[in-house]
Amino acid sequence: MSALVEVRDMCKVYNPGENEVRALDHVNVSIEKNEFVAIIGHSGSGKSTLMNMLGCLDVPTSGTYLLHDQDVSRMSDNELSDIRNREIGFIFQGFNLIQNLTALENVELPLIYRGVGRRERMELSRKALMKVGLEARMDHKPSEMSGGQQQRVAIARAIAQAPPVILADEPTGNLDSNSTTEIMGILKGLHKEGRTVIIITHDNEIAAQARRVIRIKDGHVEADYVQDVD
Repeated sequence: MSALVEVRDMCKVYNPGENEVRALDHVNVSIEKNEFVAIIGHSGSGKSTLMNMLGCLDVPTSGTYLLHDQDVSRMSDNELSDIRNREIGFIFQGFNLIQNLTALENVELPLIYRGVGRRERMELSRKALMKVGLEARMDHKPSEMSGGQQQRVAIARAIAQAPPVILADEPTGNLDSNSTTEIMGILKGLHKEGRTVIIITHDNEIAAQARRVIRIKDGHVEADYVQDVD
């Protein structure tokens, strides 16, 4: 059986020519279904560029990216948008919530874009918010919630339609230690339910909680290993 994510000889070059920057330099990565992976690296290592590739937010200069056996490395913007909607749930450091919408409305929003009917999207959104422990906060707006609660809304939004891949970019970067523990607990729970969880981080403590760690340095995969976790 082929891998869920297959990156082959991927390069991403900015400013080609004399002053070119190789953000990714012949990267090869395979991620199987239901893995819990941390991609770690310092600022400028290439980890954010790799996240953009994995999330179909950008395309490589060369190389191949297969997601569910589909070659997404040569797709148009519209095709990439469709893949993102169906295959990937995004969680960002900055939450990216709409401030004048309630928690429920924020979770519903991507489902509207996907053409999900009103009754179904409300049910999916309520279930997602209950899963992250926010059943009592559905009618609250982001300004009425803590950072940890806002990130839980963002997770609910990412998982409402059960995408196979959860891609989390520094998901605890703006949170205190208690909220960080809560968010990591939710991500571990999603993994146990069968989701593939990929966390992009610069934090060794966060990476230590993942089953597999991929270290990026200067656009290369410096290390790729499995570790014992509770």
